Amino acid sequence: MIIPFIASDLREVSPGVLAYIGDSVYELYARCHVASRFAGNSNKMHKKTVSYVSAVSQAKAMRALEPELDEDEEAFFRRGRNSNPHTSSKNANPADYMYATGYEALIGFLFLDNRGTRLEYIINKTFEILDSEG
Repeated sequence: MIIPFIASDLREVSPGVLAYIGDSVYELYARCHVASRFAGNSNKMHKKTVSYVSAVSQAKAMRALEPELDEDEEAFFRRGRNSNPHTSSKNANPADYMYATGYEALIGFLFLDNRGTRLEYIINKTFEILDSEG
């Protein structure tokens, strides 16, 4: 996998950039997960993908995952959660939106730091959490 060079020290990268990268990485994983389960029905795939990538779903998963984070992961999650985004969600409350931003910043950090095994663990655990709800 090609990992783009953004900075030699990811602590110098803004939480917004980390969340921006993490959002697209997570959405790609979500689309692949959904395609493996609902292949052939594009409307069903789209609706299911939207349910995975919503701020409410990301926040719910992050709250369950938070106790499993190591020190670095917790720091990058907190940076994203405590950032001051220039947008807000129409479909989520501010607390869920900030947790989702923290989740995306964590995913961006793991991706850019080439921590593929941990990235896949966090994302697969996210799917387990969200799929267990039906």
